[in-house]
Amino acid sequence: MGSVVTERQGVHPAVRRLVRVLGIVQGVGFRPFIHRLARRHDLAGSVLNYAGGVDIEIEGPSHALDAFVQDLRADKPPIALIESVTTQELATTGEAGFRILPSRDGDQGSILVSPDVAVCPDCDAELTDPADRRFRHPFINCTNCGPRYTIIRSMPYDRPNTSMGRFPMCERCRAEYGDIDDRRFHAQPVACPDCGPNLYYATAGIGERESVEGEQAVAAAVEALRAGKIVAVKGLGGFHLACDATNEAAVRLLRERKGREEKPLALMAPSLEVIRAFCVVPEDAVELLQGAQRPICLLPKRPDAPVAPSVAPDSACFGVMLPYAPVQRLLLEDGGFAALVMTSGNLSDEPLATDNDEAFHRLGHIADAFLYHDRDILVGCDDSVARPAPTGLILMRRARGYAPFPVRLPGCQPSVLALGAHLKNTVCLTKGDYAFSSQHLGDLDDAETLRFMERIVEHLASILRVEPEALACDLHPDYLSTRHAEALAAERGLPLVRVQHHHAHIVSAAAECGVTEPVLGVACDGTGLGEDGTVWGCEVLVADPQTYSRAAHLAYVPLPGGDRAVREPWRMAAVYLDRAFGPDFADALDLEFCRALDRNAWALLRALVEHELNAPPASSAGRLFDAVAALTGVQQVCSYEGQAAMRLEACAVVTDRVYPFEVREDDGLLVMEPGPMFRSIADDLRTRRSVGEISGAFHNTFVAMLATVVERLAEETGLRRVALSGGAFQNARVLTGLCRRLSAAGLEPLLHRQIPCNDGGLAFGQAVIAGAQLR
Repeated sequence: MGSVVTERQGVHPAVRRLVRVLGIVQGVGFRPFIHRLARRHDLAGSVLNYAGGVDIEIEGPSHALDAFVQDLRADKPPIALIESVTTQELATTGEAGFRILPSRDGDQGSILVSPDVAVCPDCDAELTDPADRRFRHPFINCTNCGPRYTIIRSMPYDRPNTSMGRFPMCERCRAEYGDIDDRRFHAQPVACPDCGPNLYYATAGIGERESVEGEQAVAAAVEALRAGKIVAVKGLGGFHLACDATNEAAVRLLRERKGREEKPLALMAPSLEVIRAFCVVPEDAVELLQGAQRPICLLPKRPDAPVAPSVAPDSACFGVMLPYAPVQRLLLEDGGFAALVMTSGNLSDEPLATDNDEAFHRLGHIADAFLYHDRDILVGCDDSVARPAPTGLILMRRARGYAPFPVRLPGCQPSVLALGAHLKNTVCLTKGDYAFSSQHLGDLDDAETLRFMERIVEHLASILRVEPEALACDLHPDYLSTRHAEALAAERGLPLVRVQHHHAHIVSAAAECGVTEPVLGVACDGTGLGEDGTVWGCEVLVADPQTYSRAAHLAYVPLPGGDRAVREPWRMAAVYLDRAFGPDFADALDLEFCRALDRNAWALLRALVEHELNAPPASSAGRLFDAVAALTGVQQVCSYEGQAAMRLEACAVVTDRVYPFEVREDDGLLVMEPGPMFRSIADDLRTRRSVGEISGAFHNTFVAMLATVVERLAEETGLRRVALSGGAFQNARVLTGLCRRLSAAGLEPLLHRQIPCNDGGLAFGQAVIAGAQLR
């Protein structure tokens, strides 16, 4: 880009400074903002992009320069994210005017790519203004909003290197693009009705796609949704499957066709006021709902919510979001819908459909119609999921709005590609002192998801301009991610670092908080291979990125039938009752669970346990929650991962009761023994205490067990920081309760904020550990 100069008249400047800004400051209107800010303060100088940030040389009176830097932070463009601002004194030059200089090539720093961003208030106003030339334009955007990451083919971020390159700008769009005072100055996806992209509607195969387009396409989709049809809607990062959320028959049909029996479905509502009609919206959720990221936000249901019962039958919450793409706003408002189901455009556990041909092929048996467009999605990116909690944001799925923005590492390290684990897979690529965690990729259950992971790895390496010097993976030899890491390491001749699952969890939380010194770490989840070959899942470690030692764990119990025990929580309830009351518990206990127990099935499973056949020992928090859920009648068989624990949390009521438990020493380790708790739960069930109160007391007991062990270890080791990670800490009751207990004991909890505490954060932890060990 050529230089843009603004003349400046006045006194000779008193001082000159270099102001260096790091963060997401490219492709977001930052240089034009700096140009306008310099004019506001009557300052001279220049601004240019370089890899990783923006350099500003600014000249003028000292007080004006101070005000300039203050306003730079306070008034930055809406989607700019400033990581740091540093200043350095320079010799004055007597320069007049302020210039935008061409980008500086050849830098080795990290280029920070903006995530996709929800439509901004200015574009939203134009979308609904009949006098504006972009009135009802479904692709309206500017430098403050719209697609970014999902349309980038390669760097630098210029229109020819995006999927907008095939749409030449019309004269008016080109004029806006070149006008430094226009908010569309150098907005690469800029478009209007005259220069594309285009929207289409179809009800059948490829040959019939383009029969309805533009305004007629929106109208046809609205009519189909009103009629109870399922419409596949193409958005920013992929397709959604949509239906009227108040139509029970339509929601049931969507579940049946998608193969999603009970797992909650996401909702999209037209406004915050409408969301308040069917959800309790705490104050800290308002900014989350209305912000640039617009994740799916988990909010408590209202009992009289005007939403089909089948939307979220298991949960005390709805997952809700506001429209973030213009076409979504048009659908909701034209149809007058209170809410639409907007669930990922895929069969359960498959990657998101992004390509038009692919969507017609893969979703044709689910959707009755398709509302799609001809702007290619180059990188699939699902909706993020977040939960407000008293401890702050719990990010449960990191994708649109957040990826690929990096996490700052505590220091520079060799470039590592970490491939995560099996469930909720993400990958992470490091460059210098940044770790770039990918969007949520899904569970690595099949070759299609593995191919998706391979494409994301290639794309990340391309846009970051980095080749990994080492690879990292989970300790489990049978994960597809591990096998792929082994193949890549052999193919490229790179070292491969195998990382224990819960070590990765703990380091993930600590490193996100900038801590590399040893910490106490509590990792609670369902499954992770331990160094002793058993299944770990409720662990207290002393850990840093170099090494770890196991200090405490939940008492081992067998998993009868192996992975079948994860899907059938009744097996775990029977195991814990057998341990607490002996092999004749079913005859001895007057409990509904025992009356309903299949005695023959349990006899076979118990024989497996006795002979140590397909009954691996496990110290799993997830299976403990499953056991209590099954024993109390909440969930006997699961149709999706985490279902029993989620329902158990949903029914819990506030209580001060804590069940008894034991902490004993075994071979130098502290062991948390919940046997006494199960005896007390059995007593409560016999005396007809409510399931809600039992669940509340169980949650209290789980927190108390962990806190007792951590406080004892903190006294023994002198460590005061406690990293909390693992999927169990998505449970707000557990996370809040443990943080309060630790803080009261003078300990500092280290929590995830930027990446998930579940297995979606493992790749980050693996990358940090591998980098530290290589360094």
